[in-house]
Amino acid sequence: MSEEKVLPFIEHLVELRKRLIVIVVAVIIGMGVSWNFSSILLNFIEKPLTGQTYLTGIKKQVYEKIKERYPAVYSHYKLDKDLITNAKERRLNYSAPLEPFFIQCKISMIAGFILVLPVVFHQLWLFIAPGLTRKEKRLVVPFVTVSSISFCVGAMFFLIVIWPVIINFSLSYEAEGLQSWFNLSAYTNFCMRLILVFGLIFELPVISLLLARLGFVSYGLLARNRKYALLASAIIAAFHADLITMFVIMAPLYLMYEVSIWVALLFGKKKEEPIPISD
Repeated sequence: MSEEKVLPFIEHLVELRKRLIVIVVAVIIGMGVSWNFSSILLNFIEKPLTGQTYLTGIKKQVYEKIKERYPAVYSHYKLDKDLITNAKERRLNYSAPLEPFFIQCKISMIAGFILVLPVVFHQLWLFIAPGLTRKEKRLVVPFVTVSSISFCVGAMFFLIVIWPVIINFSLSYEAEGLQSWFNLSAYTNFCMRLILVFGLIFELPVISLLLARLGFVSYGLLARNRKYALLASAIIAAFHADLITMFVIMAPLYLMYEVSIWVALLFGKKKEEPIPISD
């Protein structure tokens, strides 16, 4: 009996190693492809420092409306000075000799990982496929496609919407005698970590869809546990030190849980009604 239990476990480990090797090779290839674009990606995540975001345009329009309708308020709070920034003087700084090289490696690795997401999710599916039925195995293409798109949407949502808010809030503390001086590693590591976090957050509806189709979760189960999901969202977000980052993680995380509830309702496995037995 012990050998019968050990052998399948070893087979699972061998299969897992095989899938991990394929994933690692794919990420290395993706990293090589992304290497030439790493400087462009760095410039993109550096944009909030230069004020080239949607927040700058919104602030300018709001201040113009205030100046037009409430000139006294505009002059009293000196809003014209708020629009004047030293964006040209802001730049990332590094203190270690090889720091830019390692940052380039890290950016290329994350970009390469996102580039080969279909391979990653396909290998994950192949690992769990032996435990699925023939009908369930047909979901491989929708699973790989939707999972890859969801991760990319989460990453882009963070970079375009959330990242400028975080940096803009940080820069709002600049004043006379207080100047921002962002470190290259701290800046990019913070951004890369949150890209992965938001990518995984947007995978929650996909996981809910898969589990609901397999009958492991249902709309009723997810709806009844909303308060626990809210608590779990707060706990997960609390691992980040600052309050602003905690909020911008907690809100989308719980929102994705709400989306998961409706996904389970619309696409979940329907319960078969019992057939009445006639006398």
